[in-house]
Amino acid sequence: MAGMATHVITGAGSGIGAAVARRLHARGDELVLHARDAGRARELAAEFPGSRTLVGDLADPDRLSWAFSHQSLPDRVDSLLHIAGVVDLGPVGELTPKTWRHQLNVNLIAPAELTRHFLPQLRAARGHVLFVNSGAGLNAHADWSAYAASKHGLKALADSLRHEEHGNGVRVTSVYPGRTASPMQAKVHQQEGKDYDATRWIDPESVATTVVMALDLPRDAEVNDLTVRPGS
Repeated sequence: MAGMATHVITGAGSGIGAAVARRLHARGDELVLHARDAGRARELAAEFPGSRTLVGDLADPDRLSWAFSHQSLPDRVDSLLHIAGVVDLGPVGELTPKTWRHQLNVNLIAPAELTRHFLPQLRAARGHVLFVNSGAGLNAHADWSAYAASKHGLKALADSLRHEEHGNGVRVTSVYPGRTASPMQAKVHQQEGKDYDATRWIDPESVATTVVMALDLPRDAEVNDLTVRPGS
């Protein structure tokens, strides 16, 4: 991805999303950072000077279209990076529809809706849609049903999109990180009742390296699925 590329990024406030945004910002690319509300948008704009923000609540995908209609969307989009996510653990016997819906909305339906909005720009730029999925998008374990279902669905979204848009020159990548040292991981450990030791898990910077590698790959190749596991 040579020259000044424009990236739309969700989840840039922490963890993997922040690491990716820092990497792309440092090299002078244009960033359009998604935020759930105006206060968060101001924080992101201060953290990444020169970037633009886009406000909309991923937990309410039905209203994203309305929210975006009141803002100026970028004319050019070279990559759409879906990195935001939420997790709530619990056994099937205890998870409520509200908990299911929240994870499905943020982790699956909102990415589909964002992709729908930016497909015209992505097609024009022969751009890239990248989904930061999860190991849970490939295997589901006890207490992970709702989160894993949302991530299995995200894999299906990416796979379908890849087949649909290949002829338009749009590349589609899914990255499946194992447990990564992030605020989300700290929350998972809390829910599991376990002590959290960040040094045991993947550094977000390492996942960011794989994301940027996929984006920068020459046009003759496309990373479809990339699994990243803790190395120690």
